[in-house]
Amino acid sequence: MRLHSLTNRPGARHRRKRLGQGESSGRGKTSGRGGKGQTARSGSSIRPGFEGGQMPLIRRIPKRGFNNIRFAVKYLPVNLESLNQFNDGARVDETALRQAGLANGVIKRIKVLGEGELTRKLTVVAHAFSATARAKIEKAGGVCEVLATPKPAAEPTAKS
Repeated sequence: MRLHSLTNRPGARHRRKRLGQGESSGRGKTSGRGGKGQTARSGSSIRPGFEGGQMPLIRRIPKRGFNNIRFAVKYLPVNLESLNQFNDGARVDETALRQAGLANGVIKRIKVLGEGELTRKLTVVAHAFSATARAKIEKAGGVCEVLATPKPAAEPTAKS
C-alpha cells in the first residue's frame, strides 16, 4: 500500500451542492437565499443580536447592580499531588511552578489546593493555601510561606 493508492471509502465524500443550476435542481432561482433583502446579497453578514434596526434586546433590558468580575482576585490553582515531582527539601516558589508547567497563564497569584497526598518535605511559597493543603504540607514536614501581595493604592479623597 502506497500513499497514492489510498482512496476514501464509498459514501465518505459528497458532491458539492451546485447552486443556481436551474429551477428543477431544487436549488435554482434564489439558490436557497429566500427573496430579496439584506441576506440575499453577496458578502452580507449580520452580527449576532442584530434586530434590523430595532433597539436590540441587550440594550432594552435594564442593567442594575454591581458586578465584581473586574475587581475579583483570581488565583492559578495548583494541586498538592503535582508537587511530588520536586525533590525532597526543595523550595517550591512561583518560578519553579511555572518552569515545571504547573502554573501557566497570565494570572499572577497562585493558590495551592489540597487535592491528593504530598509525599515530600517541601518549602512551598505561594500567595494562598487552602486549609487542607496547609495541613497536609505541615504533616509531611514541610513549610508554607505566604507571599504578601501589595494592595492597590487608595485614591485620595478631595476634602473641601
